[in-house]
Amino acid sequence: AILISQIETWILGSLQTLYDAWGWAGVALLMVFENATGITPSEIILGLAGWMLIEQHGLHPALIFSGGLVAAIGSVTGSSITYWTARLGGRPLIDKMARWVRITPAHISRVESQFHRWGSWLVFFGRVMPGVRTLVSIPAGLARMPFGVFSIATFFGAYIWCTLLLGAGYALGQEWPLISAYVKQALPYLLALGVVGLVVYFWFKRCAWLPNLSGCRACDE
Repeated sequence: AILISQIETWILGSLQTLYDAWGWAGVALLMVFENATGITPSEIILGLAGWMLIEQHGLHPALIFSGGLVAAIGSVTGSSITYWTARLGGRPLIDKMARWVRITPAHISRVESQFHRWGSWLVFFGRVMPGVRTLVSIPAGLARMPFGVFSIATFFGAYIWCTLLLGAGYALGQEWPLISAYVKQALPYLLALGVVGLVVYFWFKRCAWLPNLSGCRACDE
């Protein structure tokens, strides 16, 4: 619990310092980094921005929509970096870079198969789907989707996502101490549930693997 509190304090302090110094430009830069790498979660970046840059200063909530515009521009910029990396470097470069940010090739392949099915609609709707939104630029680049269509679909999808998160941060930011307390209480149970889920997953995977192994041995004999 102490470690979690220290991490929370560090995140809040770091973002508060960045937003005080850079304002919305800091939000845009973080969104460029998040969409190019998938490392920094936009839920935290934008949720706290809605609280720290609008609600804390007593500004009109209409700024949520202009803030969403800034964040969406940052999202398009970061996504474009990933798009052109995939388009120019191909799958070998993407697989190599994916290992740096701990994204499995299988995950990329699943998104790629969905892209071939849905095309530009996946780029648009994928921007509001956690786990997909930062990956969808990869199959778009690999498939050489027209960059103009990619940019437009990315912008409108990202604008919806960013505006919703900024609005949530504006509405709920002042309740952060209460939300944080609930999260800390639930975290041990969520971690335990995650561990159980992993155990069950690997157990079923092992059970599926053993018959294949037995079949191979029978063929050898």
